[in-house]
Amino acid sequence: MSHRPRSGLAAVSTALLAMSRHLEVRDVLKTIVASARELLDAEYAALGVPDDHGGFAQFVVDGVSDEQWKAIGPLPRQHGILAAMLHEEKTERLADVREDPRFEGWPSAHPGLSDFLGLPVKDGDETIAALFLANKRCPRQGGGCGFTEEDEELLSILAQHAAIALTNARLYERSRELTIAEERSRLAHELHDAVSQKLFSLRLTAQAATALVDRDPDRAKGELQQVAALAAEAADELRAAVVELRPAALDEDGLVHTLRTQIQVLDRAHSARVSFDTRGIRALPAAQEEALLRVAQEALHNALRHSGGDRVEVTLARRGQGAVLGITDNGMGFEPRAVRRAGRHLGLVSMRDRASGVGGRLRVISAPGQGTTIEMEVPGG
Repeated sequence: MSHRPRSGLAAVSTALLAMSRHLEVRDVLKTIVASARELLDAEYAALGVPDDHGGFAQFVVDGVSDEQWKAIGPLPRQHGILAAMLHEEKTERLADVREDPRFEGWPSAHPGLSDFLGLPVKDGDETIAALFLANKRCPRQGGGCGFTEEDEELLSILAQHAAIALTNARLYERSRELTIAEERSRLAHELHDAVSQKLFSLRLTAQAATALVDRDPDRAKGELQQVAALAAEAADELRAAVVELRPAALDEDGLVHTLRTQIQVLDRAHSARVSFDTRGIRALPAAQEEALLRVAQEALHNALRHSGGDRVEVTLARRGQGAVLGITDNGMGFEPRAVRRAGRHLGLVSMRDRASGVGGRLRVISAPGQGTTIEMEVPGG
């Protein structure tokens, strides 16, 4: 970014065009922040998208290096002056943010802020983000610093268009998710039909081999070879389908965001309360992240469909260099050994296979009347 602001209609037009050019939410957020910082000639700019738990689902900054941002630490909470943007829903223009009674300090690695301008970004009556600027650059030596009323009006215009750009990007991503879901459904039906046909043929061929073992061993041998070939074909089709069905959101958004999004959907779709808490998690190898996601999906399905509980808690936390996933419900529970003896697996076999396939382990803790906890731990990459 240049240290000299562009001015006038051309600068505003450039900023608005930049925001409308992107369709990915993350790109739109970055563009909004960079455009606001350049347009108003501020040293720092930030935009926060709130979550439902007193924090920010996304927080984008401009003017802070990657090293500084890592040193600052976790995303900020919705407190102090940040909360004012989201809850009081009014513009805040301050000569020195440190003198405001709502100021609560910042981490030691945080850059120093003085003059401050912030306002909510609204879509109708809903506040969807908060936009902040700090440290207006002095236009000349000895001149006064600080944001002006004109700056406030300009940022307000920018925020209105930012709301449109952000809403459009979200609609695009939701449309894409629906397209991906439809494609997965189609693939699942195709997989079901193809594998069902293979398994049906395999069963008939195995029955024929059984009938021929005593009276025509050579023909029985041929039928058994056909059984092996059919089984190999079915396995190949399954492997190909798994590759195609790998969740795209996991590649783009990472495990934490993907899990949170899916759990929010489940929470809305079921009467049971479904919650998610994560602590200190870091990026893991792709195979481990996919295994954790698949186990979470299977365990959530069991809890919501079979446990009879009204609360399901999902946790994902760092453990050493790896991670541990927990899914706990307050339902009826079961006796794991009895389930195995009865031949009912509740997906436990596939969950154990997924865990062991990435060097992890799965624990099942349950008893009648005491709910169930599925815990999966994976090592670091």
